[in-house]
This record gives sequence, C-alpha cells and structure tokens, in this order.
Amino acid sequence: MRKVALILFFLSDIAFANEGGDMFIKEDSIQKTIATLAQKYGEGCRERIERGVRQVAALWRQEDGTLEDFEAFCTAYFIPDESTLDVALERFERMFEAMNGHEVALTRTLREPIDLDMGENIPLDLLIASLNPFDHAQEDAFKTKVAFVALLNFPAWTQKELESKAMTLSRKEWAKVRLGQAYALRIPGPVKQKETKVAVEAGNYIDNYNIHLARLRLPSGEVPFPSGPKLISHWGLRDHIKALYHDPKQNLERQLLIQKVMERIILQEIPQAVINSNEIEWDPISNQVFKDGKRAADLEQREKDTRYEHILSWFKVEREIDTFSPLYPTYMSRQFDRFREIPEEKVEALLRSVLEDPVGAEVASLIRQRLGRELKPFDIWYDGFKARGAYGEDTLNKKVSNFFSSLEGFKKALPQVLEKLGFSKETAQFLAARIEVDPARGAGHAMGAGMRTDKAHLRTRVPKGGMDYKGFNIAMHELGHTVEQTFSLYKIDYILLSGVPNTAFTEAIAFIFQDRDLDVLGLQSKERTSEALKVLDKFWMTREIAGVALVDMLVWRWLYEHEGATAEQLREAVVSIAKDVWNTYYAPVMNTERDSPLLAIYSHMIAYALYLPDYPLGHIIEFQIGQHLNRKNFGKEIERMCVQGRIMPEAWMMGAVGQGLSTAPMLDATRQAVNMLKKTK
Repeated sequence: MRKVALILFFLSDIAFANEGGDMFIKEDSIQKTIATLAQKYGEGCRERIERGVRQVAALWRQEDGTLEDFEAFCTAYFIPDESTLDVALERFERMFEAMNGHEVALTRTLREPIDLDMGENIPLDLLIASLNPFDHAQEDAFKTKVAFVALLNFPAWTQKELESKAMTLSRKEWAKVRLGQAYALRIPGPVKQKETKVAVEAGNYIDNYNIHLARLRLPSGEVPFPSGPKLISHWGLRDHIKALYHDPKQNLERQLLIQKVMERIILQEIPQAVINSNEIEWDPISNQVFKDGKRAADLEQREKDTRYEHILSWFKVEREIDTFSPLYPTYMSRQFDRFREIPEEKVEALLRSVLEDPVGAEVASLIRQRLGRELKPFDIWYDGFKARGAYGEDTLNKKVSNFFSSLEGFKKALPQVLEKLGFSKETAQFLAARIEVDPARGAGHAMGAGMRTDKAHLRTRVPKGGMDYKGFNIAMHELGHTVEQTFSLYKIDYILLSGVPNTAFTEAIAFIFQDRDLDVLGLQSKERTSEALKVLDKFWMTREIAGVALVDMLVWRWLYEHEGATAEQLREAVVSIAKDVWNTYYAPVMNTERDSPLLAIYSHMIAYALYLPDYPLGHIIEFQIGQHLNRKNFGKEIERMCVQGRIMPEAWMMGAVGQGLSTAPMLDATRQAVNMLKKTK
C-alpha cells in the first residue's frame, strides 16, 4: 500500500475553484484587466490572458489587495513570451522539488515512531506525527503572490477540459498544466492541519489494532492457534485465512474462527480488552473473555464504536474542505475527478461490470469443486489458484528465511531480487541504491521520495524471529511501489510530472511485483494449467475487492445524505450497506449464506478514506499491463511505463499498452480460463 498520509505538496490541490458570487474581484474588473493586457501584449495573447486573469480573480481575496492591486499585479507578472515562460517553468520546478522533497523527508522523520517498529509508543509520538510545518505552505504561496504568478501564466485545466486534449499534449505542455493545477484550490492552513491530525489519529488506531491468535479459544476450551502470531486487522487476519488454504479440510474451523473475529470487529462487538492484548483469552464465538483460565466478565465490555468515530472524523474535516472547493464540492468529487481523474460514475461502472459478469458464478463453482465443500463467506479470499496454495505456511516461511534471515538481509539482497524479476544488473543497482528498507509497525507501506537526493522507503512487518512469508509477500508489493516511485522521480523529464496518474497505477505496479514473489524464491507452480489458474486468481481477487470498494463509495454517499449521524448510526449503515452488496453480488454467486458484513472489514475505510477503489482499479490496470509484459522485457517495459509520469489515466494507458482502461481483457481471459479448466478435468 502506498502511504497516503503524505500527499505531494504540488499534487495536493489540483481542482480549479471558481468562487462565483463570493469572488472579491468582479466581472467588470476582470474585463478591464483583460483589455489592458491585450492592448499591451497584443491580441495573440488574449486567450492566455483571459484564462490567467480569471484564474487569479477566482482566488484573489480582499486581504490580497485592492482592485487596483489586482490589475497592477496582472500587468506586472503576465509573461507574454515563450522563452521567459520556459525560464519561469524551470524556476517553479526547482522550487517544487525543494519544497516537496523536504516536506516528505521531514514528515517521514516526524512519523517514524508511529510508522516504524521502534518499541512502545508514548503519547508524545502522536503529537509529533501530527505536526506538519508545511500545512501553511500553500497559503504562504498565495500571501507572497507566488501562487498567483503560476495561475496567471499556466493553465489549470479541469479533468473534463483535459479529456479532449490529453492525447495531443507535449511533455512540456503537461508540465505547464500540472503547474497551473497546483494552486487551483486554496485551503486555509488550519483546515489542512485538522486533516493531518485526523489522518494521523486514524492511522495510529489501525496500526495498533492487533489480535493475538494464540489467545483465541473455541467454546470447548481448545486453543486452535497455540503458537499463533500477532496479526493486524484486517491485513494479517485476511492473509492468515489465505495461508490456511494449503490444507482446507484441516483448517476450516480455524478459518471460520478468524471470520468470526472479523465480524465482531465490524459489528464492534469485540471486547475492548482483547485488542492488542496478549494477557487474556477470547472465545469469539461466545464472545466471552478468560483470564488465568477463568471467565472474566468484567473485561467483556465491547469497543465503543471507535472504528466509526474515525470515519466520522474524516467526514467532518472533509466537509470543512468542501467549502473551499465549489467546483468539486464533495470529498468524492475531489477523490475521483480531481485526484484519480476518472469520474466516480465510470469507476462504479467498472466495478459493477466485474461483479455482474456471469463468469463469477462459474469461477465460484470451480472453487467449490476444488475445496470439496459449500462455500463460506471467507472464501472471497480463496487462495488456492495461486502456486503458493500448494505450499504450507511453514514451507514458505523456511524458504524465505533461507534467502532473507532478516530485514537487513532483504535490503542487502535487493539487487539480486530485482535481477531475478528481469531488471539488468545496472538498473538493479541503480534502484537498490535509492530504496531504503524499514520495519513497519503496521501492515506495511511505501513512502516515495520527493526530491532526487532522497530515497524511497519500503516498510514491511517483520516478526522477532525474522522475516516470514507474510512479511516477504508484503515487501514484494511495496518493492513495486518503490521501484515506480524511483523511476518516476529520478528518470522523469519534468519534476512536475513525477509520479503516476493516480494511486491505482502505483498499486498496479505493486501487484505485478507481488505476483512474482514465488519466482524470486525459486518456487514454480505444480499444475499444468498454471497460466489459467493465474487468470482465475486475478479475477477472484478483483471481484472480492470490487465489492469492498463499492461499499466504501456507498458509505461516503450515505454520510453526505445523513449529516449529523452518530457513530452508532454510521455503524448500522455500514453493516447494512455491506450486507446489501453481499446479498446482491456474493451470496447468490457463491451459493452461500446471506447477510454477511465481511466486506466492511477493510481498515482502509478508517485510516485512508476512499482509498479502496484504487485496488480494483489497480488490478484491472495490472491485468492489462501483465498481458503486455508477457510479450516484452519486464525490466525495460516497467521503466518505460513509469517514466510517462503523471499524465491523465487514459493517455498513460494508451502509451503503456496501446488501449484504454477496461475490464474486457480480464473478463475475456477469465472465460477462456474457465473453459480450459473444464476441458482438462
């Protein structure tokens, strides 16, 4: 997962906001200024003059100066000739790299005690992590008029405007657009500070939400995981369910028990005392707590809807930001139209196209046959199509420990890992020298650098005994992020284009790396139909997370329709929405029980608001890229794609694989894979 608490300084606000009737600069002043500049610089500049003057006027406030000051500013700082405009672009690039780079480096350092496994947290850690001196940087840019110079001279085109131009813009033109967009929304520093605080507190809540499997018990008193690990919710719990598929008959009861743990968390029925505690035993089925072998009813008080309080905190701070974003007046519109540059309606249509395709029932039938039983709700995480499904967890852990005895060992082996993936020795050394590896407190994440003198940071969770397969698998995912982040920063032609179109694209690269984890370990599939199984695995993962993302989107719509809702009401709504999506797209397809709330377990809903749609989008993009990579040199193609940078999604996809974003390749391949497996019975 890409860490979203750090949003690049110059990517943070790219939605041009016209304040309409609240504008301090009125239409007559705008027209007068345009006429003055057109007369001074010629009619050939009129189109640029009109856009620039209107962009400045939309965000000019009374405290920025009088009407005369506005006209004088526009007259003094409009740049009519291309050569000087190029110099200005270069100056802004230097400024952005310096400011963004140091913000990333500083914030990473301030967050280390809560992001990294550095021992027990103290209350001070959360306060330090909430400190971001750059929260006022954008407002300072307006006060100094630097932001207004950018708005006056560079176009802040919206997503809709760019749709018709995206395929024809030059690299320099793209950089100019991203520069204009950088200042097209003006959020006060105190409001941005509130958002930072909400993100830090929600992230810290999730990073410390662990369940000790060794302390779980059944109603009979049996302890099903006597040496079980401490697992973070949801990642660790979900991945342990996956790991147990190597012996599905023997492990069914254990998988059902973890499912019950998840349900208790979603419903907030989990006893507060159980969370992150290794001191007491818990029977999730009866929901009873035991200490020293005896019932401890005084420790059975449930968690008080803290999970949903954090979602409400996100909503409240985003509602404040809404007032400064009249063009994109909701958090959803900012996330989809502004950050992803893919309309919410299109994303929903892509998700539903996966969920509604009849091939889902055929894949579910194959899973039922392979398991030899009726499907359970947790089978949305069926892992038996993967080659690793043929290996037990102990085998995989041993294999990992043979290669990487520790996190330091993984860091040292990075060049060899990258070469095994298909990068040349020179490129592998280049990448490894710019990637740092850290022990994560949470499940794992990647934090890219913001300047070319810094490194990307790969974080994964490593138990005290050394790296295990779960940590390695996550590390491979985060390696994909850091490789993309390094290529798209260090090898980009314009720093304003560093990165990828949106988070879904870096997730796609991360999935591609994660999918090759067994190749790095030297393990191969034991089944003749391995390619068909890979397709089915990708489809089933995409189908699972598509429903999760849809729940996330529907919850945010509900929040806007029910302002003033309490945490209790939100909990009831989330559970109801999750059950509705389940009953529509999962229960009938899997022929399993109705009313499961399992789709609401993902911790992203709490810590990273509306991040979840990037995962199914990432899988869809990954599949299209994967088909292309099957015919090409892996290392060279990954680099070629990444250095396209932060252009629009459709333009990036056309440049990468020659086709736009679509679920058709995945669905067609899934149908072919199903037919192939039917023939090879």
